Amino acid sequence: MNDITQDLPDEAATLALGGRLALALAPGLVIWLRGNLGAGKTTLTRGLLRGLGFQGKVKSPTYTLVESYVISGLYLYHFDLYRFVDPEEWDAAGFRDYFNNESICLVEWPEKADELLPVPDLEIRLVVHGAGREAVLSAHTEHGKQCLEQLLRQSSP
Repeated sequence: MNDITQDLPDEAATLALGGRLALALAPGLVIWLRGNLGAGKTTLTRGLLRGLGFQGKVKSPTYTLVESYVISGLYLYHFDLYRFVDPEEWDAAGFRDYFNNESICLVEWPEKADELLPVPDLEIRLVVHGAGREAVLSAHTEHGKQCLEQLLRQSSP
């Protein structure tokens, strides 16, 4: 099992997926968030953060490039690389240090940093379908497979 597809008919479903995903997270995960503008990447992140217990404002890091969250001793970094023009900007910004065994890194627009980013444990592709979305979650490492298995266990009755 390397892929899970979820139908997300509305924003509430996207937030709920993020909340379920929060329960499957473990330190050290690298998650790539892919999708066009408005596909729901930040909404999914908001649901994930709410699932972890964060009550503050969750905004897209489009202008700040990274938003940091510390929740119950967990370090979570939400990156948005949309404004990068050259992949080398990722290295020049010093982001490499954020990717470690103690933190979780969510990366929007990972293709903007090319092959400088670590391999994702989990890749989430959001595609707009009418008023809703479809999410395809793909595991690329053993850590990612464990995350997907945990997510499936939560969805089972």
